[in-house]
Formats: sequence, C-alpha cells, structure tokens
Amino acid sequence: MSLKPHISAALNRIQPSATLAMTARVSALKAAGVDVIGLSAGEPDFDTPDFVKEAAIEAIRNGQTKYTLVDGTVALKEAIRGKFRRDNGLDFGLDQITVNVGGKHTLFNALVATVDKGDEVIIPAPYWVSYPDIVAFAGGTPVVIEGSAAQNYKITPVQLDAAITPKTRWVMLNSPSNPSGAAYSGEELDALGEVIRRHPHVMVMTDDMYEHVWYADFEFSTFAQRCPDLIDRILTVNGCSKAYAMTGWRIGYAGGPAWLIKAMGKLQSQSTSNPCSIAQAAAAAALGGPQQFLDDRNAAFKKRRDKVVAMLNDAPGLNCPTPDGAFYVYPDASGCMGKTTPDGLLIDTDEKLIDYFLDSAKVAAVHGAAFGLSPAFRVSYATSEAVLKEACVRIQQACAALR
Repeated sequence: MSLKPHISAALNRIQPSATLAMTARVSALKAAGVDVIGLSAGEPDFDTPDFVKEAAIEAIRNGQTKYTLVDGTVALKEAIRGKFRRDNGLDFGLDQITVNVGGKHTLFNALVATVDKGDEVIIPAPYWVSYPDIVAFAGGTPVVIEGSAAQNYKITPVQLDAAITPKTRWVMLNSPSNPSGAAYSGEELDALGEVIRRHPHVMVMTDDMYEHVWYADFEFSTFAQRCPDLIDRILTVNGCSKAYAMTGWRIGYAGGPAWLIKAMGKLQSQSTSNPCSIAQAAAAAALGGPQQFLDDRNAAFKKRRDKVVAMLNDAPGLNCPTPDGAFYVYPDASGCMGKTTPDGLLIDTDEKLIDYFLDSAKVAAVHGAAFGLSPAFRVSYATSEAVLKEACVRIQQACAALR
C-alpha cells in the first residue's frame, strides 16, 4: 500500500511566491528560445561591488569557512551597528542585532517567533507578496489596508487607527515600497507614530530593504529614527540584497528589542543555523566600506524610472504614478478592465492582463492581485534602458490593441 501524501495545515495556508513563479515562467520561455523580456524579478542588474567580492575571497583564504554564531558574527554585527549609527542615528547593542539568511528570513523569524493563532498583523497594500503568507503560516490573520493610487499607494493615520484592534500584534511598514516604490516622508511617519502611541500593545516592523534606492526629491527616514520613544516596540529590518546587489549572498539583518532578537535566534538555531560565513564577511565589507557608488547607481535608476513612467503613461488605459524609490513602478490598469483582446478574451482581472502581455507582447510583469491591490501590475526597471524602452513599446502596442 502506498503512503497517502500529507501536507501540514501550516503549509496549506500559504501560496507559492507569485514573483518567483513569474520569474520561473520567463526562464522556461527563454530556454525554449522565446524572445521574452522579463520585468518581474526584483533584482538589481548591477554587479556586487569589487571590494565586497575581494572581502569574500580573503575570508576564504583566511579559513573563515566554519560555523559562526547562530545569528551572526561579531564582526558583522559591529558593521551593522555602525551602519545603523551612520545612516539612521540608531544605537543598538550587539544583543539587539540579528543576522539572517536574507531579509525574508528576518521577517519570517520575527513573525513566527511572536504571532499566535488569532493575532492580527496590519499590512498596507500594495504589499510585498510574502507578508500575508508568512503571517498566515504563523497562524495569524493578515489585516490589509489599501493605499490607493490616489493616495500615492500609502495609508493614512485615520486608516491605521481604524484597523487596530485588541488583537493587533504588528503593523508592517515598507518604505520605499516593493511593489509601488512609494515612500513615507518623515512627517508622514511622525503622523503614523502618533497613532501607534495610542495603542501600547502594538509593535511596528519596518522593512527598509530599499533604504538606499531613492531619488533627489525624497529623503529617507526610518520609523525608529522618527519615533525614538517607541524604539522598544520597533523591529528595523534591512539587508544587503538591493543596495549592494547581493541578492544571491542571502544576508538580512535587523535591530530591535533584545528579547525579540533572542527569540528570533532561538528559532534560527533550530532551522537554518548561521548564515553563510563567507557571505557574512562580504556583508561586513559592504556595510563598512565606501558608499559613494550608491549615488551613481541611483542616478541610473532614476533615468530608467523616468523613461518607464512616461512611456507607460502613454499606454492607453494605464495610469503610472512616479515612485520615490526602489526600482519598481505600479501602474493602475483600471482603464484596461472590461476590454477585449484581438483574440476575443475579456480582460476583467489584472492577472488576465499580465497573461495577455506575456502571450502577445512577450513581456513579463507581475499582476497586482499578488500584491493585494488591483487592478494594477508591477514592473521592475532594474535592467538596461534599451530593454526597458522595447518592453514599454510592446506594452503600449498591446494596450492599444484592446477594444
């Protein structure tokens, strides 16, 4: 008798990542020889800086290839401590810093370590695809607040206050945002902080992964920096993936209350154990080394952003707000809904629109429903200007063909 497959209830509460699924589809099409342009991956096209690579090579030569402390080497924690001081004016002890296997792992550890069945986690939409699934895996309930295009994809203090209940455990903030690129100003964070002060049982998790990817008309602040009196209720999450083009190195980190950091380390001790020792050495070099190259990369991202926003706004049915940071745009596709493709397919969801773009224009993006706010889609402009121009022309033609 064959064994009957059994999948846990926790695993059945989540779905595969929509962004990774689209990236896999693009890879399969390219392998089959299809001329497809992939704008679905959230990954810089720049290379890891040479000084970071050299630090990794030196670590290998020096034999730094053994287990490390579960939640990060002292050297890397010191570099993270210095980064928080330099960039954010935050002073954490080493027992208030954790190092994990990428930013997603940091979020996972924090939520699984603190969320019980019935707990609520407030998530502004559009959100990064993994937030609600991690909450659901932990047994909690995602509470989604929609920040519409008219609100520049940000939530208001009134919305936040209305969503908080006695069951609220966390509020999650991602600024600049994946998928919209929207970012909260210091004053907007101050106003959200006023709401949090009225609810002493609520903690705030800030995902600052795109901290260093923003443009001249915006200045980054993190929530703990603007609301230092709430520091004991804030987990400030970051990583090396985006700013330093180290997505494959898998280093995320956070600063927060010592009790929470200890709990996250306990969970990590029974799951992944320590992050890669070589990647940790590279991350220490990235955080402690020269930072000037970030300005040059942001200048390139800004040129791409401006081109993509202009071209998508010229596509019939699309309204593309200009983001403050990250390397994404999130066009509102309301004007495409209810129309029909040349093959007679009714476009009544953003997922159908994205499938149409992929089938007819050979351009891959990610549908807005995956990010909790429809109808829209996410485009990553972390690729060359020439490729972006061709992709936007194809999207314009596909939109123009709808009737």
